[in-house]
Amino acid sequence: MSDLFKTPVCDLLGIEYPIIQGGMAWVSDAQLAAAVSNAGGLGIIAAGHSEPDYVRSEIKKAKELTDRPFGVNVMLMSQYVDEIVDLIIEEDVPVVATGAGNPGRYMRRFKEKNIKVVPVVASVALAKRMVREGADAVIVEGTEAGGHVGELTTMALVPQVVRAVSVPVIAAGGIATGEGFLAALALGAQGVQMGTRFACTKECRVHPKWKEVYIKAGDRDTVVTGRSTGHPVRIIRNKLAREFQKLEKQCAPVEELEKLGEGALRKAANDGDVERGSVMAGQIVGLIDDEPTVAEVIERILNEAKEILNSLCAKYGG
Repeated sequence: MSDLFKTPVCDLLGIEYPIIQGGMAWVSDAQLAAAVSNAGGLGIIAAGHSEPDYVRSEIKKAKELTDRPFGVNVMLMSQYVDEIVDLIIEEDVPVVATGAGNPGRYMRRFKEKNIKVVPVVASVALAKRMVREGADAVIVEGTEAGGHVGELTTMALVPQVVRAVSVPVIAAGGIATGEGFLAALALGAQGVQMGTRFACTKECRVHPKWKEVYIKAGDRDTVVTGRSTGHPVRIIRNKLAREFQKLEKQCAPVEELEKLGEGALRKAANDGDVERGSVMAGQIVGLIDDEPTVAEVIERILNEAKEILNSLCAKYGG
């Protein structure tokens, strides 16, 4: 593959292509992360709310599976966050992506170890704050994404953040094809992060029923639950989602809603309960109709983007 789409993000993170795999709890393990890194992107292990011993073992597995850079996504609301940060530093993980909080109190320690810090943000204000705290880049995630989401769309949010900050912007939410990749670059992003697309690849060890749901899903098959709790989450519409919606219409207490969602992601991702479990997916899931390898996904996206760019130049001149 040529250097046509090589951006400053590639140099910053030590990767070949500006494609980053999203850190999805109970989905993004060492095998998936290593496969993405070996294919030229940046693989991410999701720490989520996992215990430190599990995260350490996944980091060590990733080191055995790849000699290329990879990262760990740190959920800052986790009860284990301090221990997770300690082991990331001990293990010399090259990149840290953060979500659900402010990594500011850990920034000095990360910088001392030359660990690149890339927070996920859903607003211009949060992006600016993360840059002030010392972020090396920001992942700007639109509401089209799966999992925890904000309110603004990728199309609207990315160019506003690009204009507001001086660090590289990585676009996320609604990206799974060459068209989306190229559109993100046109909006000013220097790379993309994808979760839903990588969750339906051969190297991803999520339960097969999860992947079946993805492949069958259409454009209107995701719904956002939990807005009333202050923690909205985009998932596939199923029995769990309908129960959430019912309780929210009844103005059920936050505690009741949180109890309903407790352990639901693991139930779907590990156990394959795709009706009572939380099958997180972005709106782009309607375009997921196969289960390729990670390398095939990346090659396909880059080739599609190149073909589209050449077609546009031929059509409009340039």
